[in-house]
Order: sequence, then structure tokens, then C-alpha cells
Amino acid sequence: MSLDAAAASLADHLLEQEFVEVLAHHDADGIAAASILCHAMFREGGRFRLRIRPGISTADLPGDGSVLLCDFGSALTDLPGDVMVVDHHLPRFEGDYHVNPHLAGIDGDRDISAAGAAYLVAQRMGDNRDLAGLALLGIIGDDQALDGPNREIVNEGIANGFIAPRRGLRLPGRGLVEQLALAVDPYLPGFSGVPDRARTLVAEVTDEDDMDIESLLTRIVLAAAPNASVSALCGIWGTTYSLGREVIDEALNLAAVVDACGKAGNGDIGASLCLRSSHAIQEAWEITARYRQAVVTGIHGARRLDERVALFAVDDGSVASDVADALANDFVRSGPVFVIGRIGDHCSVSARCPPGIDLDLEAVMRTIAEACGGQGGGHRLRAGARIAADQADQFRHELLEAIPA
Repeated sequence: MSLDAAAASLADHLLEQEFVEVLAHHDADGIAAASILCHAMFREGGRFRLRIRPGISTADLPGDGSVLLCDFGSALTDLPGDVMVVDHHLPRFEGDYHVNPHLAGIDGDRDISAAGAAYLVAQRMGDNRDLAGLALLGIIGDDQALDGPNREIVNEGIANGFIAPRRGLRLPGRGLVEQLALAVDPYLPGFSGVPDRARTLVAEVTDEDDMDIESLLTRIVLAAAPNASVSALCGIWGTTYSLGREVIDEALNLAAVVDACGKAGNGDIGASLCLRSSHAIQEAWEITARYRQAVVTGIHGARRLDERVALFAVDDGSVASDVADALANDFVRSGPVFVIGRIGDHCSVSARCPPGIDLDLEAVMRTIAEACGGQGGGHRLRAGARIAADQADQFRHELLEAIPA
């Protein structure tokens, strides 16, 4: 079945439901995907309850009623057949209402996110073209390419006036000092986590209200270059997007805030922004600043556990994913990166392939996690696992056995 046909089938089914329990993954892509579909249902008179979660298992499903899963669920083989899933991870679920680009031969790791898939469903439910900006959050949040369906969605948003591209700094924040001091994507050695140095630089390149952008970029690159990767340096400046319909206009800012709120346990606030409520914007920004500072602290304090494999430990498992992104993409690496951290009675593991490295991390994480009694999976180049805390040493042993020398 084509992706459009699957989207049309799910759209028709959603329109028939009186009430839908919506559960979404807690990152920018998952929250945006769920919000797109909640917008579409609300506009057609549908009723729903939206909850944001760090993961999902069949045991977590509500007992009664219609259930819609966004940005997770595809990997579960024991889901009831009537559960609705909008996802872009490698699929094992075989239900009738499953929108996943992989099932249509499209690369869900690279060319369309869960939010993009949700946008296709929403378009089949009514005229929801104004939600294209939310689909862009999935592209940004999952670091996808602007190719295939992603490009079609963004181009449609631009053509209809809901997305406006421009050139500028690709660093989220409420001002230049915050943009530099809390930079984690890309991470900037010498500035990330060093607000005094960021303030000094801003003062030196600013004359009244006029900023010398060329001097700023030169100084950042010269300071960061000895320890930063090419991709990190190239990520400082580039295309940014204005989203005229959203409560935070800059797409990179909105993606960062929604992502941070979700991962910090405040997914309801992240979702409220995507649902175009502005009442918690200030609180959302404060959550984002605290979360990004925790990521910077995690990067600074990451402890390498093995000389051969780039396996790191962090004290706060809630930031493992973003620490892994930075360690893999923003420093020079010759192999995959793994970051493990504890959250309560379990450990979160994130795995990333740096640019130019190709290893099936989805299979690695799934196999090792299952051997340790946990769950794992994700994408080929970006994956993760959740295991019991007392299985951390076993996980490490299994990982070292699985990764080639």
C-alpha cells in the first residue's frame, strides 16, 4: 500500500471515532505528530486526550476505546490489531491502521518523520495546510534531510505562505548569549556552557545595535575548530524558517523548546505550544534553558568506559540522547557512539553513527537490549535502548562483543 493510501485509510478511520486516546513520543517529532492529528480531529469535531510519554509498551495502552500512537509503536509485535500507529521507525506491527513510510518503500530514517506522516493523514481529514510548519519540527528534531516527502511538505508550506525560509544563525535561544552558551546542536567547544565567554564575544562584535556577523562567525569557528567536527562548524549558519502561524515564530526555536519540554517531563507544555496556546511560553523557555544546560553538563562530564568502543556514561540518563548526538556529530569520531545513563530503576542508552559511519544500530540495540531483558530499536544510524539498571554491566559486555574492532 502506498503511503498516501495508508494515510487516507487512517484518516477515514479517525473521522469515524467518537473519542481517541492519543499517546506520543516525548521528542519534537512525536509531540508535533500528535499535535497535527489533534488539530485535525478537533477541526472535524473529534474528541481526544493527548499524553506524552518517553516510550511505549503494549501494557501501557488504555484498556478501552480507540488508541492512536505517534512516533512509536511500529516496533511492537504484540499490539492489538485495532491500534492506530503513525510512525517512521522500522515496522514490525501488522495492524490495519499503520502509517509508516518504510511500508511504502520510503526511507523513514531520512526522508520523512512521524510528523510528516501525520501531516499526510491530516491533509486527508480536511484542509490542514497551515500545519506544515509543525511537520517541519519533525525534520529538524530528527535531523532529517530535506528530500523526498519532506521536501514536498516544506515546499507546500512555503508556497502557501506558512513557512518562510531565510539565512541566519542556526542556534536556538532568546538572544545571542543564550544561543552560544546553551548551544548543543551543534555543540560549540569554548562557548557551550561558558556564558562569560559568550557575553565577552557578543560585546566585542556588537556596536550599539549593530552586530558584525562576519566577525562573530569567524571568532566562533576559530575558537571551536580545534575540537569540533566539520559538520558542527557548518551547522552554525544556514537556512532557518519562519512559521507565521505558530506561537514561536522561528522553527529551530520551536523545535528546541518542544523537544526540551518533552524530554524534561513537561510534554504537556510542549504540546500546548504546538496546539497554539501561548500561555506557557515563558515557562517553556525556562524549562528549555535548564534542560540544555543539563545537556551541556552531560557532555562535559561524560566518562568514557572503554578504549576501543566509544561508550560513555552520564550521570543523568534523561539527557543521554542529546549527549550522544553531540558526541557523535560535533566531535571528530571514527566509529559509533554509545551513551548510557540511569533514570530511576532503569538505564537509558543512546547510540549514534557519526557522519560517514554506517552501522545498523537499530539491530544492535534491539538484539542487545532483548538479551538484557529490555527494549531497544530505532533507526539504522540513530537508535536506543531501555534496560534495568542492574543489567548495565551485562549490556556493556554484550555491546563490546557486538561492535567490530
